[in-house]
Amino acid sequence: MNIVAIVGRPNVGKSTLFNRLIGEKQAIIESTPGVTRDRIYGESDWNGKQFLVIDTGGFIPGTEDTMEKAIREQAFMAIEEADAIIFVCDGRDGVTPFDLDIATILRTSNKPVTLVVNKCDNEKHDIHSYEFHNLGLGNPYPISGLNGRGTGDFLDEVAANLNDDSLYQSDPRLKIAFVGRPNSGKSSLTNALLGKERSIVTDIPGTTRDAIDSVLKFHGEEIILIDTAGLRKKSRVKENIEMFSILRTATAISRCDVSVVLVDATRGIEEQDKRIINQVTDARKGVILALNKWDIVEKESKTAQEYEKLFYEQMQTHYYVPIVFISALTKQRIVKIIEIAKEIKDKRCARISTANLNKTILPILEKTPPPAVHGKDLRINYITQTSTEPPVFAFFCNYPQLIPDTYKKFIEKNIRANFDFEGTPISFVFRKKNKRDFDVY
Repeated sequence: MNIVAIVGRPNVGKSTLFNRLIGEKQAIIESTPGVTRDRIYGESDWNGKQFLVIDTGGFIPGTEDTMEKAIREQAFMAIEEADAIIFVCDGRDGVTPFDLDIATILRTSNKPVTLVVNKCDNEKHDIHSYEFHNLGLGNPYPISGLNGRGTGDFLDEVAANLNDDSLYQSDPRLKIAFVGRPNSGKSSLTNALLGKERSIVTDIPGTTRDAIDSVLKFHGEEIILIDTAGLRKKSRVKENIEMFSILRTATAISRCDVSVVLVDATRGIEEQDKRIINQVTDARKGVILALNKWDIVEKESKTAQEYEKLFYEQMQTHYYVPIVFISALTKQRIVKIIEIAKEIKDKRCARISTANLNKTILPILEKTPPPAVHGKDLRINYITQTSTEPPVFAFFCNYPQLIPDTYKKFIEKNIRANFDFEGTPISFVFRKKNKRDFDVY
């Protein structure tokens, strides 16, 4: 997936524009400069092209302040990672020395830059954008990130600078992404499967600089392996390491069918591992949990079962995620990962007939109906599967907006108990028959 970075000096409205592009209030917006410390990302699309948008902290070139240096470093990382850049300036302030410095940096980045002049809330304010021609970055677009005015025009240019991912997305080959914290063994696993040193492997986290695609021949079938970086370069700022890892994980997940979340078994499952698993399931991709370095774990007869029990207790909604204990070094059970990924791909593509769904699931729901809400009896009358990759099921009922989340989880457990969707997130849509109102789960 393409990556678009939003950069600019502090307090020009980058986070406001970011929230508008992704359609939700994810970034914190304050008038105080420097509120956005870490890069955060969200998905957006325009003219049929999907892309990740990175929101960066205020970019202040040359400053010696510790926090501002950290923000500047993250902005540099975002620029380096991006396929296209949106440079945001403030029309009310005019061109500032900081804008000139940032423009110089962007001109040397060899990345396509779209210049937008924010806070032009009406046509009278558009005159403020003219002086920004002096930055040498092409035609400035007067916009208002707050009310959305003029955003369509500059997005046309942004989309024109992005690659078309449709060919990759239509590739029928199984695509497996190896994701996880730095030094969890992603590159070692890739090399072990390929039987050659495709990726540089050292004990230093972050040796892999980019997402690297390799083709694995598996019993005559071609499978694409996506090895991802834990971080791009050494950093003095701990948050930079983590944020880069999150971004690389997000881009890899967006391109794959199945994500293998690698965990260093000697360290156990940590909070960052849980966040990555949630990223995969939120993206509705297939997921496998692989505990690597199992060969050096001190084991007793039930060590593996204890690991599994602990994971399922901590991640109770992820009871369908398969766990594999592997060693990339000794190649222990690494082929099992490919076999399970192939099975998950098939399950993501599976379509359950409407007759089978209603025959199997409706009697269970009739025996244990939804609880009454606000004195209204809730009834589910009909079920059908509407799509695959990921599987989506539609439930037609009398009050779709009132179905409790606890009952939706009950439905999911019964669907999984009767149909094999191991390693595969599934989605539900609740609709009122012949009506437009619906609720999504």
